[in-house]
Amino acid sequence: MPKTIISTTEAPAAIGPYSQATRAGNLVFCSGQIPIDPKTGELVAGGIEAQTKQALANLSEVLRAAGASWADVARTTIWLVDLGDFAVVNRIYGEVVGAEPPARVTIQVSALPKGAAVEIDAIAHV
Repeated sequence: MPKTIISTTEAPAAIGPYSQATRAGNLVFCSGQIPIDPKTGELVAGGIEAQTKQALANLSEVLRAAGASWADVARTTIWLVDLGDFAVVNRIYGEVVGAEPPARVTIQVSALPKGAAVEIDAIAHV
């Protein structure tokens, strides 16, 4: 099964040797999105709420570029530098994913690229 690279200028460019997403058959594998403003290339200011909203907005654009939406997402992973931010992230995430949320894993890590507080990836079926 051939792999197709998914890319959009509406989300930040990859900051390493990886693709924003790849499609293999009916599955779309979205790389983790951190809260970088795609217009400036800089981490957004405003704390965990602003960072979570930007990471989800970036991921939404990658999904859109793949022909998918949050309704197609089967699983996500959320990495948090501070698990104390879980309630805020959970609330914002819930507003985006809707009434039928995907399966999810949330993990605390010691650090994320560019000093981000949150990173989110997704796997979708299209």
